[in-house]
Amino acid sequence: MLNQLLDKLERKFRRFSISNLMLYIVLGMAVFAVADIILMTNPNNKVFLIDMIEFDRGKILHGEVWRVLSFVLVPPEFNMIFLAFALYFYWMMGTALEHQWGSFKFNVFYFTGVIGCIIAGFILGYATNYYLYVSLFLAFAILFPDEQILLFFFIPIKIKWLGLFSAFGLVVAFIMGDFQTRIFLLLSLANLILFFGKDMFLKVYYICRRYYYKWFKNK
Repeated sequence: MLNQLLDKLERKFRRFSISNLMLYIVLGMAVFAVADIILMTNPNNKVFLIDMIEFDRGKILHGEVWRVLSFVLVPPEFNMIFLAFALYFYWMMGTALEHQWGSFKFNVFYFTGVIGCIIAGFILGYATNYYLYVSLFLAFAILFPDEQILLFFFIPIKIKWLGLFSAFGLVVAFIMGDFQTRIFLLLSLANLILFFGKDMFLKVYYICRRYYYKWFKNK
């Protein structure tokens, strides 16, 4: 049903899709990260660009409307080496998903997540892009489960195991978190729920069940 709807929308609105979307997102993150690193070299400086693009409902309602979208360009908080690795990983995941789905469907996936974050931000007062990029990672893990990365730069591991670990963490956060946490998780991961929904949860369930029985059988 979803694929049929997306196919119809793609035929009408394909020309509006942004090709290489993650390249532009990653470049934007890199610009803000480098700019703030340069600003940090001035001990008297108290103004940082990243502070000016974060989502803040109060400041948005007082006229800083760019924050509604600019928060997607807030880079992850790592040192320069890990920042470079994280941005490369974002680009790699986004490019792989775009090649799998096409530009239009990837745009729909990404911006559905963005809209979910924005709604959560207006409800709760503050939003982060963290779970938006977690949704990209989980989508990548679902579609390319046997891809390998080097954990800590030297341990080869299939992406599906990191995906399962991340999904487990989200489930725990949802169960153990307060009402606000649950609302934020549901809205921020709306794109993942929309695109995968039941299939994603069934796959996680069957994988966990298979290895659960295998472990007990070996015991």
